[in-house]
Amino acid sequence: MSVFDSIRSGLAPIHREGYPFILIGAAVSALFLWLVPPLGWIAVLITVWICYFFRDPERVTPVRDGLVVSPADGRVCLVGPAVPPAELGLGEAPLPRVCIFMNVFDVHVNRAPLAGRVTRIAYRPGKFLSADLDKASEDNERSGMVLDTAIGAVGVVQIAGLVARRIVSFVREGDSLAPGERFGLIRFGSRVDVYFPAGTRPAVAEGQRAVAGETVLADLAAIGVEPTFRID
Repeated sequence: MSVFDSIRSGLAPIHREGYPFILIGAAVSALFLWLVPPLGWIAVLITVWICYFFRDPERVTPVRDGLVVSPADGRVCLVGPAVPPAELGLGEAPLPRVCIFMNVFDVHVNRAPLAGRVTRIAYRPGKFLSADLDKASEDNERSGMVLDTAIGAVGVVQIAGLVARRIVSFVREGDSLAPGERFGLIRFGSRVDVYFPAGTRPAVAEGQRAVAGETVLADLAAIGVEPTFRID
């Protein structure tokens, strides 16, 4: 393998949603490099960061009935019962929930947590509070999706954050998703919440790092089993 091939294989592909921003950044960089070189180099660095932000690496998703994988890269910021957003139609009783906070350096392409059919997509405008706050799930702009799965209904909510200003969805109601399949992204810094069927025991802890499409959040086939954790 050549040096060029080795470098290329180590770089993650860029998602198509990032191309317009990269082109704008490149154009601004070229203009500033011609007119004001110091500002031009700053623009070049910003353009490189935009390429980094929109990276879309391949993931290896564990596939088994009942496994729920993380829909987002980031830090598990909240684990515990919460009432799901009313627009999801999942009832008024608290359900097990895992929240994953994505900072501006995380991959922001979101993936389906398990196989299912999209039965509802609901958008709600709102504020842009810091996404790692608990009240962000109620006050912030969000887009919710409900998956009808073999184990029950699972809610996935994309929440805009302090910097994020756009939630992008790639799916429509009636679409079927495979585990780990891309369903959307959020620009730039945000959170994704997952609501599980009643009785589910999350298999992650607050503070843990999650990888979209790979980290197992819960096993719906093992409802009622309490996990333990070890910090090393």
